[in-house]
Amino acid sequence: MSCPETPNDLASAPRSQAPSEPPPALSTGVSAAPTPAPARGRGRGRTAALVAAGALGAGAAAWIGVATGVWAGARADLSRAPAARAAAPLIAGALPERAPAAPAERAVPARGEEDVEPATLDEQRVRLFARMRRELALSDEAMRQVEAIFAASPVLGQGNPALTRHPMSRSECRHIRKLADVEPAREPACGALGMVPLFDPTRGQTAESAPACIDQLEFPNIPCEYPVVHVRAREAALLCRAIGKRICDAHEWEGACAGALREPDVEYEWARPRGEASWHHNLLREKVWSYGPEKNHALCGTGSSRTPGCPGGGWDRCGSNTYPAGAFPACRSGLGVFDLHGNAAEHMSLPILPEELARSGDRGFTEMKGSWFAFASMEVHADDCRWRAPDWHATRLMSKGSHANYHLGFRCCKDIGPP
Repeated sequence: MSCPETPNDLASAPRSQAPSEPPPALSTGVSAAPTPAPARGRGRGRTAALVAAGALGAGAAAWIGVATGVWAGARADLSRAPAARAAAPLIAGALPERAPAAPAERAVPARGEEDVEPATLDEQRVRLFARMRRELALSDEAMRQVEAIFAASPVLGQGNPALTRHPMSRSECRHIRKLADVEPAREPACGALGMVPLFDPTRGQTAESAPACIDQLEFPNIPCEYPVVHVRAREAALLCRAIGKRICDAHEWEGACAGALREPDVEYEWARPRGEASWHHNLLREKVWSYGPEKNHALCGTGSSRTPGCPGGGWDRCGSNTYPAGAFPACRSGLGVFDLHGNAAEHMSLPILPEELARSGDRGFTEMKGSWFAFASMEVHADDCRWRAPDWHATRLMSKGSHANYHLGFRCCKDIGPP
């Protein structure tokens, strides 16, 4: 069975000729680079500039020491920028009431090199790898593996540069997070910046007894970086392993979203076929969203648009018009996980047997979780936390033909307790 948004002919390789007229930008939030590749003589200089731009991105340490800013003045100034204006109600709800203060700081900083989008996929990857090295503190061997996985794919990245039009810039995202005083988690048990423990507070559990941690943001789990998309489930699992983590199980994503991780024996019906088990699971599920008991697309990154003419999938027809990760402070679960609705949908592993749980290896089946960046205008399925999809594009997780698409990314988990 196929997902209604994504036909089976998914990540088609780039064609030799790019579209002559890429669609207009969705907003003025990001400077779109021209479609033609730079001349050979300027290529090395441009690549060096992209490396520098990645290295200049807000480092993990900078998030921890960020000042809170001037709350009341920031509220007023947010109305002056399109992307920030859309997020203003979210920030207003997250900020405490304060007496007016003057002078108010400028709400939207001037755009810098980091907001200029690369013209080619190779240049996009160069900048992404530079940020990953700097902000994730990955070893040389880990980065070697990450780069090899990307190199083996003709489409893996942050979207087709010729088509993608992001509705919000990285600098706008950082300003929003600064105003809302949002910082990456530093949980000693997780052993990595930006991960939070998975546990069930409704049963008296605490972070100290959590069996696993989950990334707060979509891969690469860097605040205000665009999610990696056009990624097959196999590639997602390999990338998680390369950086010392693993792909998440469906019930872990659901628990992170609903604010309570339940035991696998409760969340899976090992004796039933997949389709039957998912139907039964959905029939009995509680309906909650990461941000609360009522659906509200405006709280998350769902207000972007699909590329005109995009048929539902494909590298050369559909731009990945995502938001920077973590740009919506109110789109946060009780366990501290962001963007579980909107932005990019996410690959997870669905075990059919107990020995297929992800902590035992990448043995499960493909499962898509969440919703994506245009869901406010084209909601094609439920996206509450514990809803489980039919077997769309179902393969084994590690199949070389596993699914990929322009709106589909992933995030990683990490075991912190014994199996």
